[in-house]
Amino acid sequence: MTTRAQGTFEVNLNPQDDKSGDATPGRMLIDKQFHGDLKAISKGQMLTAVTTVEGSAGYVAIERVNGTLHGRNGDFVLQHSGTMTRGTQQLTITVVPDSGTDQLVGLAGKMMIKIADGKHSYDFEYTLQAETP
Repeated sequence: MTTRAQGTFEVNLNPQDDKSGDATPGRMLIDKQFHGDLKAISKGQMLTAVTTVEGSAGYVAIERVNGTLHGRNGDFVLQHSGTMTRGTQQLTITVVPDSGTDQLVGLAGKMMIKIADGKHSYDFEYTLQAETP
């Protein structure tokens, strides 16, 4: 059975200097605070690529989420893959298989992010299956 979690979050992105001298790729540290059905913090890393065409770019990221999802404690990992083609976004955020711990063992799902008026919100559809031996 699929369950939906919704809420808001704040995110801080801290650019990291890779000292390569190439401005196309970039790296950032991610620091998030989730509110709502998911009460958690997350830490992660993002790699970006910006093109010479305005509004076109790509990114991948991995973040470890630690907190409570609908009252269940544990950690899990989210994997991001996003592109923007001349301003049109495509974003996939999925739970890394078998990354759930404690009461979140067996977690699977996808998260959508919405940004409106400078505020971030999430819509997380997930399943939680019992651990198999």
